[in-house]
Amino acid sequence: MNPCLRRPALLSIFLAVFALIFLVLPARAQDRIWLQIEAQPTLDEAISRAGAYAGAFPNVVGYRLTSGWFAIVLGPYGVAEGAAALTALKSENLIPPDSFIVDGAKFTTPYFPEGAPAADAAGTAAVAPESVAPAPVTPEAALPDPEPEPPVAEPEETQREAFASEAALSPEDKRLLQVALRWFGYYKGAIDGAYGPGTRGAMAAWQKDLGLDATGVLTSRQRATLVANYEAERAEFGFETVEDGPAGISVTLPLALVEFDRYDPPFAHYTAKNGSGLSIVLISQPGDQAAFGGLYELLQTLEAIPASGDRQKGKSEFTIHGISAAHEAHVRVGLKNGLVKGWMLFSTPATAERDARVMEVLEQSFTPMAETALDLASAMPLDEAARRGLISGLAVKKPLFSRSGFYVSDRGDVLTTQEAVESCGKITLERQWQATVLQADPETGLAVLRPQVPLAPPVVAAFATASPLAGTSIAIAGYPYEARLPSPVLTYGMLEELGGLDGETGVARLSVAARAGDAGGPVLDGSGAVLGMLLPAEATAGRQLPPDVAFAADAASIAALLGRAGIAARTTTETASLPPETLTRRATGMTVLVSCWE
Repeated sequence: MNPCLRRPALLSIFLAVFALIFLVLPARAQDRIWLQIEAQPTLDEAISRAGAYAGAFPNVVGYRLTSGWFAIVLGPYGVAEGAAALTALKSENLIPPDSFIVDGAKFTTPYFPEGAPAADAAGTAAVAPESVAPAPVTPEAALPDPEPEPPVAEPEETQREAFASEAALSPEDKRLLQVALRWFGYYKGAIDGAYGPGTRGAMAAWQKDLGLDATGVLTSRQRATLVANYEAERAEFGFETVEDGPAGISVTLPLALVEFDRYDPPFAHYTAKNGSGLSIVLISQPGDQAAFGGLYELLQTLEAIPASGDRQKGKSEFTIHGISAAHEAHVRVGLKNGLVKGWMLFSTPATAERDARVMEVLEQSFTPMAETALDLASAMPLDEAARRGLISGLAVKKPLFSRSGFYVSDRGDVLTTQEAVESCGKITLERQWQATVLQADPETGLAVLRPQVPLAPPVVAAFATASPLAGTSIAIAGYPYEARLPSPVLTYGMLEELGGLDGETGVARLSVAARAGDAGGPVLDGSGAVLGMLLPAEATAGRQLPPDVAFAADAASIAALLGRAGIAARTTTETASLPPETLTRRATGMTVLVSCWE
């Protein structure tokens, strides 16, 4: 059953409104419109549905259409009153959401209620003479043969008259028609009031979809219908200009769908209203090119922005479109005069048509104001916010786990453990650059990653040419706490022996308090030369090794894998110990956070 038949509490209000409307309706035919709420293919169905609606509304009328279907309408109304009634009734779910305004041009004989007057040539219900008794409603089988169809009523204007009335429109009214055509998806051109082939084609397409002659020139009544439908739909969205002073942004927002929630610099949150499933976030912060670029990378980590979709980044503007089966996100951000401002829209693919209309209004109305931006005085750096998962109240996507790696070439190729990447849907370096597996060796547990775009490593690993001696002090650079810390940590220990506990070659045994996140990190001596790569801890059946026992792949095994990947391993003969700060700078400069994602 339609919602309008379940909302009796509101009917008394609308009955009063309708009564008032009938008293003030204009008399001119071209000002009359109807709200078409249903159409049924058979007379019996139409009479049944019209009777049900008549229990709720006093102005239900049924007309046979030129197509042979049976329309159920409310009216007639004046244009302005009809648009207002459509908005009010749809907003209260009293009529179907796909109800729309019609001008009556397709009405032929009435079928409900008994004695309803026919529509005249202008689509206006004519009053039956008193001497003529109302014709009873007959069963469908008794209706006259619908073929041939009654002639379509002539419009109130000829094409020449339509051209003349169109020419008399103000520039503002001409632009309004283009805006309305764009709103309904017919027009893609500029809103300039100049009616060229694009506008004419849009008008013809609109006429065709309404079952009218596709002349490409709208009559006065058709223009009124188009604008009334447009204004009624805009009223449903509740578009209003919002002057967000703290953010320094002026924008038109659909306040029937969203409402202001809070500020979390650099974001102003407008959350879903009335179960709309739509939320909008305004972005406002002072910043330079680095902050602009950092924000772009940061937004890729939000759970609400799916990984699939188009990304475009220029010098002063970027856009992001993320889409999945359940989520859709659109982002537009610009940098101008030391301010980073923009918006994000979060919704679902199911409401894409509605959201396209919202975005068009957003893009046309979004205006940065003056030099004002949200206060970031207490905000932490963007990467820090992402790392700690705060992002001003927006959930951040998290990897399955993270390990360590280190640069082994000038283009940014990274050596890590196979365990870190073997079951990943996506691999990233330093939280932002995607990478793929270039070479992997299950026997040694090593893997080489290649970033999708070449990088410029601060430091590239150089391997020791001489075999290290047992008892050599070593340092491991890595991310022991995975992605929880913003930079690598050095953990110190000792090389115990070359080889494994059972005499395995290609590895070295270490004494160091390493953690799971350190795996893949470089093992260095005091000169900064790389002796090997830390391997993940292996479970040993029936034995529990001391917690400080660890193993590393040696330089020879690493060089062999790099050679198969087409990378020449750098070497060094330096043996002099480096000052602690220099060793730290070298070790952390080559170390990379490797993250595994679903």
